[in-house]
Amino acid sequence: MSEHVYKQIELTGSSAQSSDDAIRVALTKASKTLRGIHWFQVTDTRGHVEDGKVAHWQVTIKVGLRIDD
Repeated sequence: MSEHVYKQIELTGSSAQSSDDAIRVALTKASKTLRGIHWFQVTDTRGHVEDGKVAHWQVTIKVGLRIDD
């Protein structure tokens, strides 16, 4: 088994659909400019309420980027 080193960055994605979609939004956008995304960890979930209903979700994630050898 080889040893790996990761760099962590923090992202916040938002979606009117769901918290899962907010995660997908963040990862999809980040993968357009970042290489080596290998894992993520949800660190915070919050939302915006309008008229007593969830208007949109915001999910903050830590993303691990594998550093190439």
